[in-house]
Amino acid sequence: MLLRQHKLRLVRVASVLDGSLPAGVQAEALAEPFPAFYRVIWNAHVPEWSDLTEAEQGLCMRAVSAVERVLRRQLQPSKINLAALGNMVPHLHWHIVARFDWDSHYPAPIWAAAQRPPDTERLAQLRLRLKACDAELAAGRWL
Repeated sequence: MLLRQHKLRLVRVASVLDGSLPAGVQAEALAEPFPAFYRVIWNAHVPEWSDLTEAEQGLCMRAVSAVERVLRRQLQPSKINLAALGNMVPHLHWHIVARFDWDSHYPAPIWAAAQRPPDTERLAQLRLRLKACDAELAAGRWL
């Protein structure tokens, strides 16, 4: 966990291998081909965006935007994917994923079938750059 405050928490999916995910959710499966996959998770159990007050929505979007800005600045991805689905886990959370034109699924969604084998060399280089992203996000200057 990179940051926890009273309303929300911020995690990188690749680092959430500590049993905190619901049963059936395999972080490893998504963390391997998409190491720059982050989540902003609302602490209180609410299933829908409209369950938050406008002030809470503002805080949540500031967190999502902060992750996006850090990933764009530090990693220069081809695209950032944002999603708040909640079909499998009806608890409000946002997915923020840095995507690259060389990733195994691009331009398809990360949940689709791979279109090419993973580029292990580029993935290894990307993983080395994530510590700087994590440190910047953990500092919480965006709060």
